[in-house]
Amino acid sequence: MDAVVGGGGLVLLPALMVAAPGLPVATALGTNKLAAIAGTSTAAVTYARRTKLDWAVAGPAAGLAVLCAGLGAALAGAVPGSAYRPVVLVVLVLVAVLVVARPRLGVVALPQRRTRWRMAAAVGVAGVGVALYDGLVGPGTGTFLVLAFAALVGADFLHASAMAKVVNAGTNLGALVVFGVTGHVWWLVGAGMAVCNIVGAVVGARMAVRRGAGFVRVVLLVVVVALVARLGWDQWRAG
Repeated sequence: MDAVVGGGGLVLLPALMVAAPGLPVATALGTNKLAAIAGTSTAAVTYARRTKLDWAVAGPAAGLAVLCAGLGAALAGAVPGSAYRPVVLVVLVLVAVLVVARPRLGVVALPQRRTRWRMAAAVGVAGVGVALYDGLVGPGTGTFLVLAFAALVGADFLHASAMAKVVNAGTNLGALVVFGVTGHVWWLVGAGMAVCNIVGAVVGARMAVRRGAGFVRVVLLVVVVALVARLGWDQWRAG
Protein backbone atom coordinates (compact mmCIF):
# COMPACT_ATOMS: atom_id res chain seq x y z
CA MET A 1 0.00 0.00 0.00
CA ASP A 2 2.71 2.47 0.96
CA ALA A 3 4.64 1.90 -2.26
CA VAL A 4 1.56 2.65 -4.34
CA VAL A 5 0.32 5.81 -2.66
CA GLY A 6 1.61 6.12 0.91
CA GLY A 7 -0.19 5.59 4.21
CA GLY A 8 1.96 2.73 5.48
CA GLY A 9 2.24 4.38 8.88
CA LEU A 10 -1.53 4.00 9.17
CA VAL A 11 -0.89 0.26 9.56
CA LEU A 12 2.58 0.12 11.11
CA LEU A 13 2.18 2.58 13.99
CA PRO A 14 -1.05 1.09 15.41
CA ALA A 15 0.45 -2.40 14.99
CA LEU A 16 3.48 -1.37 17.04
CA MET A 17 1.36 0.21 19.75
CA VAL A 18 -0.82 -2.92 20.00
CA ALA A 19 2.17 -5.27 20.04
CA ALA A 20 4.00 -3.22 22.69
CA PRO A 21 1.45 -1.15 24.67
CA GLY A 22 4.10 0.39 26.93
CA LEU A 23 6.30 1.55 24.06
CA PRO A 24 6.97 5.33 24.18
CA VAL A 25 5.41 7.21 21.26
CA ALA A 26 8.82 8.53 20.14
CA THR A 27 10.21 4.97 20.04
CA ALA A 28 7.23 3.77 18.03
CA LEU A 29 7.80 6.62 15.56
CA GLY A 30 11.53 5.88 15.33
CA THR A 31 11.02 2.15 14.82
CA ASN A 32 8.44 2.89 12.15
CA LYS A 33 10.99 5.10 10.37
CA LEU A 34 13.53 2.26 10.28
CA ALA A 35 11.00 0.01 8.57
CA ALA A 36 9.66 2.79 6.35
CA ILE A 37 13.02 3.91 4.96
CA ALA A 38 13.68 0.39 3.71
CA GLY A 39 10.33 0.33 1.93
CA THR A 40 10.41 3.85 0.49
CA SER A 41 14.00 3.50 -0.74
CA THR A 42 13.21 0.19 -2.43
CA ALA A 43 10.06 1.62 -4.01
CA ALA A 44 12.00 4.71 -5.19
CA VAL A 45 14.63 2.52 -6.89
CA THR A 46 11.93 0.37 -8.49
CA TYR A 47 10.10 3.41 -9.85
CA ALA A 48 13.37 4.96 -11.07
CA ARG A 49 14.11 1.83 -13.09
CA ARG A 50 10.63 1.56 -14.60
CA THR A 51 9.45 5.17 -15.04
CA LYS A 52 10.87 8.57 -15.89
CA LEU A 53 11.44 10.45 -12.64
CA ASP A 54 11.24 14.26 -12.49
CA TRP A 55 14.54 14.75 -10.65
CA ALA A 56 14.40 18.54 -11.08
CA VAL A 57 11.56 18.55 -8.54
CA ALA A 58 12.11 15.34 -6.56
CA GLY A 59 15.85 15.88 -5.99
CA PRO A 60 15.77 19.30 -4.27
CA ALA A 61 12.62 18.34 -2.37
CA ALA A 62 14.31 15.19 -1.03
CA GLY A 63 17.36 17.18 0.07
CA LEU A 64 15.21 19.66 1.99
CA ALA A 65 13.12 16.81 3.36
CA VAL A 66 16.09 15.25 5.16
CA LEU A 67 16.67 18.45 7.14
CA CYS A 68 13.02 19.35 7.78
CA ALA A 69 11.95 15.86 8.78
CA GLY A 70 14.90 15.76 11.18
CA LEU A 71 13.66 19.02 12.71
CA GLY A 72 10.16 17.57 12.99
CA ALA A 73 11.53 14.45 14.69
CA ALA A 74 13.46 16.60 17.17
CA LEU A 75 10.16 18.32 18.07
CA ALA A 76 8.17 15.06 18.24
CA GLY A 77 6.47 14.78 21.59
CA ALA A 78 6.59 18.52 22.19
CA VAL A 79 3.45 18.99 20.08
CA PRO A 80 0.42 17.09 21.48
CA GLY A 81 -1.66 15.04 19.08
CA SER A 82 -4.72 17.10 19.94
CA ALA A 83 -3.06 20.12 18.33
CA TYR A 84 -2.52 18.66 14.87
CA ARG A 85 -5.22 15.98 14.54
CA PRO A 86 -8.18 18.28 13.67
CA VAL A 87 -6.11 20.15 11.08
CA VAL A 88 -4.94 16.93 9.42
CA LEU A 89 -8.53 15.63 9.41
CA VAL A 90 -9.78 18.73 7.61
CA VAL A 91 -6.94 18.54 5.07
CA LEU A 92 -7.64 14.87 4.37
CA VAL A 93 -11.34 15.52 3.82
CA LEU A 94 -10.45 18.31 1.40
CA VAL A 95 -8.08 15.91 -0.39
CA ALA A 96 -10.87 13.37 -0.82
CA VAL A 97 -13.29 16.03 -2.08
CA LEU A 98 -10.70 17.35 -4.54
CA VAL A 99 -9.91 13.91 -5.97
CA VAL A 100 -13.61 13.00 -6.32
CA ALA A 101 -14.61 16.41 -7.74
CA ARG A 102 -11.79 16.39 -10.30
CA PRO A 103 -11.76 12.85 -11.73
CA ARG A 104 -9.05 13.73 -14.28
CA LEU A 105 -6.63 15.00 -11.61
CA GLY A 106 -3.62 12.71 -11.63
CA VAL A 107 -5.12 10.38 -14.21
CA VAL A 108 -3.89 12.48 -17.14
CA ALA A 109 -0.56 14.32 -16.97
CA LEU A 110 -0.74 18.10 -17.42
CA PRO A 111 2.77 19.17 -18.50
CA GLN A 112 1.65 22.78 -19.00
CA ARG A 113 1.50 23.12 -15.22
CA ARG A 114 5.21 22.45 -14.90
CA THR A 115 6.23 26.09 -14.71
CA ARG A 116 9.23 27.35 -12.75
CA TRP A 117 6.98 28.88 -10.07
CA ARG A 118 4.96 25.69 -9.65
CA MET A 119 8.13 23.58 -9.47
CA ALA A 120 9.47 25.83 -6.70
CA ALA A 121 6.13 25.61 -4.87
CA ALA A 122 6.16 21.80 -5.12
CA VAL A 123 9.69 21.65 -3.73
CA GLY A 124 8.70 23.91 -0.82
CA VAL A 125 5.47 22.11 0.02
CA ALA A 126 7.00 18.64 -0.22
CA GLY A 127 10.50 19.32 1.10
CA VAL A 128 9.51 21.63 3.95
CA GLY A 129 5.82 21.41 4.88
CA VAL A 130 5.11 17.72 4.36
CA ALA A 131 8.59 16.69 5.55
CA LEU A 132 8.15 18.60 8.82
CA TYR A 133 4.82 16.86 9.33
CA ASP A 134 6.42 13.47 8.63
CA GLY A 135 9.05 14.01 11.32
CA LEU A 136 6.41 15.10 13.82
CA VAL A 137 3.69 12.57 13.08
CA GLY A 138 4.09 10.54 9.90
CA PRO A 139 0.94 8.70 8.74
CA GLY A 140 -0.35 9.98 5.42
CA THR A 141 2.90 11.62 4.34
CA GLY A 142 3.14 9.70 1.08
CA THR A 143 -0.48 10.52 0.26
CA PHE A 144 0.10 14.25 0.79
CA LEU A 145 3.22 14.10 -1.39
CA VAL A 146 1.42 12.34 -4.24
CA LEU A 147 -1.37 14.91 -4.25
CA ALA A 148 1.08 17.83 -4.03
CA PHE A 149 3.00 16.70 -7.10
CA ALA A 150 -0.18 15.96 -9.06
CA ALA A 151 -1.84 19.28 -8.19
CA LEU A 152 1.17 21.57 -8.39
CA VAL A 153 3.21 20.29 -11.34
CA GLY A 154 0.56 18.30 -13.19
CA ALA A 155 2.14 14.87 -12.77
CA ASP A 156 -0.13 11.88 -13.21
CA PHE A 157 -0.58 9.78 -10.08
CA LEU A 158 1.91 7.15 -11.20
CA HIS A 159 4.76 9.62 -11.67
CA ALA A 160 3.63 11.64 -8.65
CA SER A 161 3.91 8.46 -6.58
CA ALA A 162 7.40 7.84 -7.97
CA MET A 163 8.53 11.34 -6.93
CA ALA A 164 6.80 10.92 -3.57
CA LYS A 165 8.86 7.83 -2.80
CA VAL A 166 12.12 9.69 -3.43
CA VAL A 167 11.09 12.53 -1.10
CA ASN A 168 9.63 10.11 1.45
CA ALA A 169 12.95 8.28 1.58
CA GLY A 170 14.51 11.64 2.47
CA THR A 171 11.97 12.37 5.21
CA ASN A 172 12.46 8.91 6.68
CA LEU A 173 16.24 9.30 6.66
CA GLY A 174 16.16 12.68 8.42
CA ALA A 175 13.73 11.48 11.08
CA LEU A 176 15.52 8.15 11.58
CA VAL A 177 18.87 9.85 12.26
CA VAL A 178 17.32 12.00 15.00
CA PHE A 179 15.34 9.15 16.57
CA GLY A 180 18.41 6.90 16.42
CA VAL A 181 20.72 9.43 18.07
CA THR A 182 18.20 10.01 20.86
CA GLY A 183 17.77 6.28 21.46
CA HIS A 184 14.21 6.01 20.18
CA VAL A 185 14.55 3.10 17.76
CA TRP A 186 13.72 -0.54 18.56
CA TRP A 187 16.38 -1.85 16.21
CA LEU A 188 15.65 -5.61 16.26
CA VAL A 189 11.93 -5.30 15.61
CA GLY A 190 12.48 -2.44 13.15
CA ALA A 191 14.97 -4.56 11.16
CA GLY A 192 12.45 -7.38 10.82
CA MET A 193 9.77 -4.94 9.70
CA ALA A 194 12.25 -3.42 7.24
CA VAL A 195 12.77 -6.75 5.48
CA CYS A 196 9.00 -7.14 5.07
CA ASN A 197 8.74 -3.54 3.85
CA ILE A 198 11.28 -4.22 1.11
CA VAL A 199 9.25 -7.15 -0.19
CA GLY A 200 6.02 -5.16 -0.07
CA ALA A 201 7.61 -2.14 -1.73
CA VAL A 202 8.82 -4.14 -4.73
CA VAL A 203 5.40 -5.75 -5.20
CA GLY A 204 3.51 -2.48 -4.70
CA ALA A 205 5.69 -0.36 -6.99
CA ARG A 206 5.60 -2.93 -9.78
CA MET A 207 1.83 -3.22 -9.43
CA ALA A 208 1.44 0.58 -9.69
CA VAL A 209 3.64 0.74 -12.80
CA ARG A 210 1.76 -2.14 -14.42
CA ARG A 211 -1.76 -0.88 -13.67
CA GLY A 212 -1.16 2.84 -14.14
CA ALA A 213 -2.50 6.13 -12.79
CA GLY A 214 -6.14 5.06 -12.58
CA PHE A 215 -5.25 2.27 -10.19
CA VAL A 216 -3.17 4.64 -8.05
CA ARG A 217 -6.13 7.05 -7.89
CA VAL A 218 -8.42 4.36 -6.49
CA VAL A 219 -5.87 3.31 -3.88
CA LEU A 220 -5.34 6.98 -2.98
CA LEU A 221 -9.03 7.43 -2.23
CA VAL A 222 -9.14 4.23 -0.15
CA VAL A 223 -6.11 5.32 1.90
CA VAL A 224 -7.51 8.83 2.46
CA VAL A 225 -10.83 7.42 3.70
CA ALA A 226 -8.96 5.02 6.00
CA LEU A 227 -6.82 7.86 7.36
CA VAL A 228 -9.90 10.02 8.01
CA ALA A 229 -11.58 7.11 9.82
CA ARG A 230 -8.49 6.41 11.94
CA LEU A 231 -7.82 10.02 12.91
CA GLY A 232 -11.53 10.67 13.43
CA TRP A 233 -11.69 7.73 15.84
CA ASP A 234 -8.64 9.03 17.71
CA GLN A 235 -10.19 12.50 17.92
CA TRP A 236 -13.50 11.11 19.16
CA ARG A 237 -11.78 9.06 21.89
CA ALA A 238 -9.65 12.02 22.94
CA GLY A 239 -12.66 14.36 23.02
